[in-house]
Amino acid sequence: MENITSMTNHSGKSDFILVGIFSQSTHPILLCMVIFIVFLLALIGNIVLIFLIHSDTHLHTPMYFFISQLSLMDVMYISVTVPKMLIDQIMDMNKISVPECAMQMSLYVTLAGSEFFFLGAMAYDRYVAICHPLRYSVLMSRRVCLLLASGCWFLGSVDGFMLTSITMTFPFCRSREIHHFFCEVPAVMKLSCSDTSLYETLMYLCCVLMLLIPVTVISSSYFFILLTIHRMNSVEGQKKAFATCSSHMTVVILFYGAAVYTYMLPNTYHTPENDMVVSVFYTILTPALNPLIYSLRNRDVMGALKKILNMRSVNQENIK
Repeated sequence: MENITSMTNHSGKSDFILVGIFSQSTHPILLCMVIFIVFLLALIGNIVLIFLIHSDTHLHTPMYFFISQLSLMDVMYISVTVPKMLIDQIMDMNKISVPECAMQMSLYVTLAGSEFFFLGAMAYDRYVAICHPLRYSVLMSRRVCLLLASGCWFLGSVDGFMLTSITMTFPFCRSREIHHFFCEVPAVMKLSCSDTSLYETLMYLCCVLMLLIPVTVISSSYFFILLTIHRMNSVEGQKKAFATCSSHMTVVILFYGAAVYTYMLPNTYHTPENDMVVSVFYTILTPALNPLIYSLRNRDVMGALKKILNMRSVNQENIK
């Protein structure tokens, strides 16, 4: 019987324990309510944005196609981690099985990796729209947009499958406590009792590559965009270009900044508390901020929203 128990502990078949952010808080109930409200705002904001883009024909352009894909990612992204965290707090449970942990990790890494590439694709779209407006319909045709979107999802899926399959094959014979509120790769790797230095180096190189490609595309795109804006004679055109690009750059800085901290900084810069704070920022706050950034600062989206609200008010008056 002791041998069976020992094999279970070393094979990693027993449940993990998520030591989440609520255990670090002096007011866990208040924090739970705040996170729940932010979660609802993120869901509602992104779903409304997706609905507006698909219902208004004026928004059937490559830029809004990519924004709708980003909103879809954010809905899935926040749904992978937050509901489990809130339910555990309400039910006073903090366990997660190995298959559930692997599924959560796979989905999370896939969505994060896909979003890296999507932000690069969105920067390229803005580059073509501003620097080559006459060729925009050809260079960003529906076929090209679908190929770019499929490529982003595929590369994210490869990253998720690769990192998850390797991470979960390591033996976990130390404490079963994951000092995080979800199964993030670095937090799970700390529980392994084998030498993971080679894998951590390979994971670092993989993350550098995944960040380097989109960052190169984004940097190059905005370099040429800024040159083109500087040469514009139209003040109105400059303002519109700056508004669109600044919204995208805000999202890029928020998302990539958190990713660099989590996956590229040495372990000496990391503590469980800081890791959880940064993760809250880009897994909960960023999905809630994205629809605000892309709607409140966008006249076309606000116009589509007003049109829908006006139609509903007219229909209600007709019914009365």
